[in-house]
Amino acid sequence: MNALAATNRNFKLAARLLGLDSKLEKSLLIPFREIKVECTIPKDDGTLQSYVGFRVQHDNARGPMKGGIRYHPEVDPDEVNALAQLMTWKTAVANIPYGGAKGGIGCNPSELSKSELERLTRVFTQKIHDLIGTHTDVPAPDMGTGPQTMAWILDEYSKFHGYSPAVVTGKPIDLGGSLGRDAATGRGVLFATEALLNEYGKSVSGQRFVIQGFGNVGSWAAQLISEKGGKVIAVSDITGAIKNSNGLDIPSLLEHSKVHQGVKGFHGGDLIDPNSILVEDCDVLIPAALGGVINRENANEIKAKFIVEAANHPTDPEADEILKKKGVVILPDIYANSGGVTVSYFEWVQNIQGFMWDEEKVNNELKTYMTKGFKDVKEMCKSHECDLRMGAFTLAVNRVARATVLRGWEA
Repeated sequence: MNALAATNRNFKLAARLLGLDSKLEKSLLIPFREIKVECTIPKDDGTLQSYVGFRVQHDNARGPMKGGIRYHPEVDPDEVNALAQLMTWKTAVANIPYGGAKGGIGCNPSELSKSELERLTRVFTQKIHDLIGTHTDVPAPDMGTGPQTMAWILDEYSKFHGYSPAVVTGKPIDLGGSLGRDAATGRGVLFATEALLNEYGKSVSGQRFVIQGFGNVGSWAAQLISEKGGKVIAVSDITGAIKNSNGLDIPSLLEHSKVHQGVKGFHGGDLIDPNSILVEDCDVLIPAALGGVINRENANEIKAKFIVEAANHPTDPEADEILKKKGVVILPDIYANSGGVTVSYFEWVQNIQGFMWDEEKVNNELKTYMTKGFKDVKEMCKSHECDLRMGAFTLAVNRVARATVLRGWEA
């Protein structure tokens, strides 16, 4: 089941649990606006090349729309739609005053030079500058984009609207980016895991963790978990997978992965089949890579007691059912990986105030939001007698529906 179908399914189940009016339900699913633009740039060799860029703005009932911009050869409209909708629910669970959006350009960034990427980003910004803004829609980095991309968008947007640092988040620190943003999603995963384990009378210390994906989120999660005394016994990335039952030496692994662009060849553990990483024996499994990795093929063999979804949509609905029967507790993506968008919100707040926080304040505020978020999800689970995923979805849909009704959606 693809991301859009799964998100729609979860939304519909939540709407049913909440007893939403069917007309309101339909209105919440339809995106507020979809933008598709043609971006033609001169390549370095002088030839012209055209790309298609788009932005899906899903909902703005609770505030400006928020979501990443990805540069990827297969930027599929359906997937962007699903991810925009997912951002609406994610910001609502985190209780930050945003709606959801997502966008991108269909291109392969590895085949473009830095100056070509800059021209492409600026043309894209020229085409959408009147549809984004500090109080309208605030983009952020995603696959294939980063702080430099945001700097170009900020500069191009500011030519039309005056200096506006709050128009994008995930900026370089020198241009008003927030301290602690780089580690935010991984740190949020740690706080979410602590809240979950605490509910079962356990702590991170002494638990055995397996992490699939060792990019930004996976590597920060591994580092912060091991600092808290958790044992990370296996990790994998695109280069391979390694395991050490006594716990991997994470600082050394981070060094190795930096130098060799991946975990492969690390001497502090044994090479294992990357496909078996999800079914390794552990207490907590953290998928932090791609969507759809836990499915009906491997769900029966999963030995973890807890799954913390650091990636977007890593568990198929069919796998959800199988794991629920096995008694595996799944902490859903729309809560577990919301640390990133929460600190993006802090960045936006700092830019609007023109007053920057130190890193300790950023991390403390993040912990407050993540801890409160878990409590709110648990309360929905109790009142609707449902699992954590439905608890998070009912919480989110209820918040957006209430804002929509209060603002007068029928008028």
